[in-house]
Amino acid sequence: MDQQVHVIGASGRSGVSLCRALRANGIAVVPVVRSAAKWRAVGTGEPALVADLADPAALRAALGDAVRVASCAHARYAHAILAAAPRPARLVLLGSTRRFTRWPDAHGTGVLEGEAALLASGRSGVMLHPTMIYGAQGEDNVQRLAAVLRRLPLVPLPGGGRALVQPIHQDDVTRCVCAALRIAWTGPHAIVIAGPTPLPYAGFVRAVAAAAGLRPPRVVPVPAWMLRAAAPLTALPGLPRIRGDEIRRLLEDKAFPIGEMIATLGVQPIPLNEGLARTFAR
Repeated sequence: MDQQVHVIGASGRSGVSLCRALRANGIAVVPVVRSAAKWRAVGTGEPALVADLADPAALRAALGDAVRVASCAHARYAHAILAAAPRPARLVLLGSTRRFTRWPDAHGTGVLEGEAALLASGRSGVMLHPTMIYGAQGEDNVQRLAAVLRRLPLVPLPGGGRALVQPIHQDDVTRCVCAALRIAWTGPHAIVIAGPTPLPYAGFVRAVAAAAGLRPPRVVPVPAWMLRAAAPLTALPGLPRIRGDEIRRLLEDKAFPIGEMIATLGVQPIPLNEGLARTFAR
């Protein structure tokens, strides 16, 4: 059996997927979670170590014998993980392509800081920056969009939804993390992981509608300021919540080359239509 993997954030969507994949490959998993109750509800059978990432002593105790660490927690905790993990441990941390946004927020700033901490540490490992992740059980990207499409006869989008997106399926994120755990990294690295091909957001909306068995939606161009002003109305009961910052981010392209992902990790991501078919077959 390969060396065990300590999985931080094991009770989250990416964490649960990773734990199941590792177990399926005969790799021992040591889940590290903040809530034992949540882990019991979603876990894959292993007893978990409980450690809040804001508690240095508890985290050091949880990672004391770690040889490989995979973190599915927010990248802002990279500092804490670097401080707690044994120096020889191989590190694979999840970041986000939100680090590239033109409109930084707490999420994106935390990713930037986490990446900077890893790169400055000299530690051997990698931070993987996924684009929008879809396809996990309970995820709210595709499923929330499908819920909107079921309620609205048309879809108002800033710029008509011309900005590019390149979503990645949860299965591919998991494959990338597993591949990264097998690599004997020398020094710190950062790699973007994304779906195979960028497409306009309007095309993504139509693809989701088709996969959900809905009629092709009518996309209506609407000024972003108008949609942002109307965003608070989505807090009404029965409507999926859409935030103003999400609308603004629909104006920027989120397309990335994946040559390094394929060459270094050996992962060729699945096409969007295949990923959506898996998502709605659950």
